[in-house]
Amino acid sequence: MSKTFWKGSTLLAPVPASLVTCGNQESCNVLTIGWTGIVNTRPPMTYISVRPERYSHDIIKNSGEFVINLTTSAMCRQTDYCGVKSGKDTDKIKDCGFHLVPAQKVAVPIIEECPVALECRVTESKLLGSHTMFLAEIVGIDVDDRYIDSKGKLNLQQCGLTAYAHGEYFALGRKLGDFGFSVRKKKKHKNKGSK
Repeated sequence: MSKTFWKGSTLLAPVPASLVTCGNQESCNVLTIGWTGIVNTRPPMTYISVRPERYSHDIIKNSGEFVINLTTSAMCRQTDYCGVKSGKDTDKIKDCGFHLVPAQKVAVPIIEECPVALECRVTESKLLGSHTMFLAEIVGIDVDDRYIDSKGKLNLQQCGLTAYAHGEYFALGRKLGDFGFSVRKKKKHKNKGSK
């Protein structure tokens, strides 16, 4: 098998195609973010990377809060729109028909149409070059009740989440396994002998 070598780039994929809200209930903006992920478990930490020239950059820098709203396949057009239009020129929330609801721990509202929203408080920001990385603690998560099963578990497969990979959007597919399934011992079934 041969491999072609390319120079260093951002080809780590897929990543969530997320809608980040910033501001407050009276004056809220939304932008699409692909550069995000989990960086720590205890405390739960995430990051977003935002270009300094983006309208939302200074809103987040000044408030120290944002919400990562995970998007669905049905929201793909709106997700893309919020990544190419500026909140400086248009009300993207109104244009996309989003409904804002208050978050529990931050002043930034969440998007009701998104199945999962992570409420975040910035702990540190760092200009890395083209982007400022906002490192943040996840202080709360809002989950749409219809995706929680009878055991209280989030059923992500039913959410129909969207992923972003190298300039393209993808619908996440079916579940393949869960953490540790490759080494988990199989349960022994008791044979009920014949009568």
